[in-house]
Amino acid sequence: MAVTGPKTFGEWRIRAVMLFAAGLVAACVVLSSVPGRAAELTVVATIAQIGEPLGQIAGDRARVETLLGEGVDPHLYKPTRSDIAKVARANIVFWSGLNLEAQMAGLFERLSATKPVVAIAERVPVEHRIGLGDGAHDPHIWMDPSLWQIALQAAVDTLAEADPDGADAYRRRADAYFAQLDAVAAYTDRVVASIPAAARSMVTAHDAFAYFGRRYDLEVLGIQGISTESEAGLHRVEQLVDVLVDKRLPAVFVETSVSDRNLRALMEGAAARGHAVSIGGQLFSDAIGAPGTYEGTYIGMLDHNATAIARALGGKAPQGGMNGRLALIN
Repeated sequence: MAVTGPKTFGEWRIRAVMLFAAGLVAACVVLSSVPGRAAELTVVATIAQIGEPLGQIAGDRARVETLLGEGVDPHLYKPTRSDIAKVARANIVFWSGLNLEAQMAGLFERLSATKPVVAIAERVPVEHRIGLGDGAHDPHIWMDPSLWQIALQAAVDTLAEADPDGADAYRRRADAYFAQLDAVAAYTDRVVASIPAAARSMVTAHDAFAYFGRRYDLEVLGIQGISTESEAGLHRVEQLVDVLVDKRLPAVFVETSVSDRNLRALMEGAAARGHAVSIGGQLFSDAIGAPGTYEGTYIGMLDHNATAIARALGGKAPQGGMNGRLALIN
């Protein structure tokens, strides 16, 4: 029987990518088997909400690298040749899943035959997720730090299994880190609760804050849907202008990884009806802040968002956030 090769450009590209990745995997196996060469646990995470906490939890037991940097939208991101090389060389790959990194799903599915490739958001029990219909779920689980602990714990367990000698260290550092998450969750409870009842609605660029709203009892309204691939329609913009005007909301929120074009249209629409709306702050949704800054940590991201939201909607929160480490927020 004749064997046919790939017929379309897409099929050729997939074949080339997989051959490239397979070659890298083989090369790594050979290098790791060289006598006297120390094995090193290398970990790749897609988003910083996974990679940054795991870097702290792993300590010097593993090298953790994050693929997507500051301001990068994971809904739209396509893996580069460099990304493919990194995940091929890694011992473990962690991604969110739940269709967040939609352009990477096929690559990760194929790599899972050769190494642990763990979609940690999918380890959160279904009953705790926000359903979207047809079996789909909102992937932005990190907006609720209590739920994200469940996802991160799945990653910690995977690290411990891969490196048994470091298991106690991983779990000890994870416990300390989770205590910090509990502290920022309690701070967020307090400052969001101070927002006046009439202003307990927030309008954002896309629907990434549903878990935040459910956790902290705040109505959340996004212009775009769960994925930034969807475009906002004129009817949706008009609906949200009505909300801003009717509720006299003082602010809307832009996001670091999403264009503010639609939000500017909302503000103009409200102004045309006699209600001035300001930008309440730039929130971190699908990406965290710059590396080396407090906002470039998952905890700093949560602190920043809670503080900016509370202050913009009339609540009480210190300019410097939970522990005074934030760049001052108006």
